[in-house]
Amino acid sequence: MKKDHKIIGKKVSRVDALDKVTGSAKYVDDIQFPGMLHARILRSPHPHADLISVDLSAAKKLPGVKAAICGRDFPFNTGIYHVDQYMFAMERVRYVGEPVAAVSAVSPEIAEEALKLIKVKYKPLKANYDPGTGMIKGATLIHPNLHKYKHVSAINPTPHTNIANHFKIRKGEPEKAFKKASHVFENYFNVPQIQHVPLETHGAVAVTERSGKTTVWSSCQSPFTVRYLLSHCFSKKLTDFRVIAPYIGGGFGCKAGINIEPITVALSMKTPGKPVKLILTREEEMCCIVVRQACQIRIKSGVTKEGRIIAQENEYIWDCGAYAGYGVNIVRAAGYSVCGAYDIENLKGDSIGVYTNRPVGSAFRGFGMSEIHWGIEQHMDMMAQQLGIDPVEFRLKNILKKGSHTATGELITENTGNMEHCIAEVMKNIDYNKKRGPYRAVGLALAQKAPAMPNNASSASIVKFNESGEVELLFSGMEIGQGVMTAMAMIAAETLQIPLDHVHVVGLPDTDYSPYEWQTVASRLTYSCGNAVCHACGDAISQMKGIASQVFGLPVKDIDYKDGVFICKKIRVPIDQICMGYQFPDGHTIGGAIVGRGHFTTSDCINCDPETGYSPKPVANWTFGCQAVDLEVNPDTGELTLHKVACTYDVGCAINPSGLMGQVYGGIVQGSGAGLMEQLVLDETTGRVRNQSLVDYKVPTIMDIPAEFQASFVETAQKDGAYGARGIGEHTMIPTPAAIANALYKATGLRIQELPITAEKVLDGLLKLQKAKEVKEEKEEKKKIVIESRKKSINPGSQKNVERVKNNDSIETISKSNRIEDIKKIVERNKNLKKRNTLEQSHGERKKR
Repeated sequence: MKKDHKIIGKKVSRVDALDKVTGSAKYVDDIQFPGMLHARILRSPHPHADLISVDLSAAKKLPGVKAAICGRDFPFNTGIYHVDQYMFAMERVRYVGEPVAAVSAVSPEIAEEALKLIKVKYKPLKANYDPGTGMIKGATLIHPNLHKYKHVSAINPTPHTNIANHFKIRKGEPEKAFKKASHVFENYFNVPQIQHVPLETHGAVAVTERSGKTTVWSSCQSPFTVRYLLSHCFSKKLTDFRVIAPYIGGGFGCKAGINIEPITVALSMKTPGKPVKLILTREEEMCCIVVRQACQIRIKSGVTKEGRIIAQENEYIWDCGAYAGYGVNIVRAAGYSVCGAYDIENLKGDSIGVYTNRPVGSAFRGFGMSEIHWGIEQHMDMMAQQLGIDPVEFRLKNILKKGSHTATGELITENTGNMEHCIAEVMKNIDYNKKRGPYRAVGLALAQKAPAMPNNASSASIVKFNESGEVELLFSGMEIGQGVMTAMAMIAAETLQIPLDHVHVVGLPDTDYSPYEWQTVASRLTYSCGNAVCHACGDAISQMKGIASQVFGLPVKDIDYKDGVFICKKIRVPIDQICMGYQFPDGHTIGGAIVGRGHFTTSDCINCDPETGYSPKPVANWTFGCQAVDLEVNPDTGELTLHKVACTYDVGCAINPSGLMGQVYGGIVQGSGAGLMEQLVLDETTGRVRNQSLVDYKVPTIMDIPAEFQASFVETAQKDGAYGARGIGEHTMIPTPAAIANALYKATGLRIQELPITAEKVLDGLLKLQKAKEVKEEKEEKKKIVIESRKKSINPGSQKNVERVKNNDSIETISKSNRIEDIKKIVERNKNLKKRNTLEQSHGERKKR
């Protein structure tokens, strides 16, 4: 527990724990209404095709079917950053699984049967699954009308190409710096598409009243954003939609924007008064919603002989899939974090999002940072190894620290975070310098991330007092497992100076009644929503001080407030005598029921320059961290055993250490899944996902988690954070894959640069290393034999050759030399022979005479 805080910093049980462990918590699929209809979606079997016609007539005639709709019924665009998508495919389909039509019926079975009666004609087109190919001039255009699409100002598409967004960093003079570098290193890495795999698949229920107002229950992370996008999609007012968000069974980013809600609403509009429910199957969840984007990475660095990086050129080619969705903002986020947690004076960075005919790329825990750190953090180890410098020492020479600048030019201050402390803590906890046995080693990687959100992203909160002096706390950040309900309750209790059990988090977000929240993404709630709660509590105290000043007959400045009591000299008035209005002895009353209001919006963020990426402050804050993995390799199977993972993050302030530990453990396990086993496999002859079930798509189980976790936290207070706190939710999975790869290299000498690091890849790599080793040893042995044989054939009296052998002259050199010696010998022998012949000839002639 912190010295100056009574609640902040104390380990607290989650306020939503009882509902969840007893099954009382309600999710979308628990919602039932009399007469509810059930929806199903007809999806494209083609990855790329012209849509010629859709015939719904037979489906509509099937008994039990209440509505059947397609694109021509609702020709509306949607898209959070890029308005490039229709509710249903119109003239063209762009990936296998894209919605083409939908039906609602009295039972799921009838709805399924109706889908079989819909007749669709397609004209297949050439598909492209590779973003690199899609960038080539003359490539088939996935969106020929890209130049006509509306988009937000922070996104930079290239008209008449497949490039959905291009973010640039141009800092210093990298070309000149590369020429000055003592060493230049260039490496390539690949990251595949992976799935979010929430336990709860996407689900929504919608009912449109005859008044025209539609209420939606959705398993979404951002109810206000869903409402906003629905109003744009259907060209109606915001108040025509009410979005209620029950508990969510996992999101990890895939429920951040809008997904199945427009289709559910459209069907409900066709049957006013009838609720319509749409729950996706696991197979639809795997291949028809959104995925984490794939990325092709190239990093080139120029380094001095002392180990200082003076130039870097980074290229990230992102596979956005068929539509831009959230993917284009990930491209932007990767751009302003282009070189990771390092201070590099001369930079050229290009982060490019490209349309393909793969499933749609979107937000995923870490928002692009896991992907780029997979390349950056391996590249650092590879350079250190070639320079003969310890990887930690090499990082310390180059990391961001007070006084240095980020890729966009932002100055690092004493409040930004402390990476050096994170590294030191992890080295101690993992026992970095300890010698380990064969096939076992420690690898390390760093992480840096900022919340990727618009500069005007806002949070709001309300605190309402009741008659007993307790409060009801309202906010709209979604509880998706991160523990936000508990953290906000702690912040409210600390600020109001009342017991934690006097704060009651009431209700889940309802856009008609709850205060506004932009979105539950980007690890921003503790920072942003936490500030809003602080301000709401401060507002309530301020109102009550105003009442107390009338009670005491003194100015507000003379009134103290401590532990739920208003104090003036020796007079004390508890909060429950003021929070509903104060009644004097004669019966007259002042004030009334107190409602505190608070909001928060970051005020000093500036957009990046589109040509250079420069901004003195492009994001609200940064979170730094370090993670190390102690692993062992089974050389017979290629399996990796994670003995221990140690990590340290600079969280500014650990509001609830228990909740933080949960975030850390979950992040590490999810990171190890991405590192060791997860990959969405596409059949490039059909465009279909091959592993669309949890039988074929592997995620970590309890058998795969590290044997030991050790997490610790540095607390460099964020200047504008709630109690100094900054985000941590996503960061804990960012460095895990790279740390595993670096440990694998140290343990075996095997470097894998394409995720995931499966046992098959490891075993195959070890066999190749062994074969290469055997070939090398064979060559060495042959060399040794040749040298020995040469030594024997060399004239023993030739001291010069003996010296050459000692000096390890090459065989060829010695051979050449020996050939010269041989020639000399032959010439000499021939001379002697000629001389002897001459003498014998002379002797014969003399004998004849």
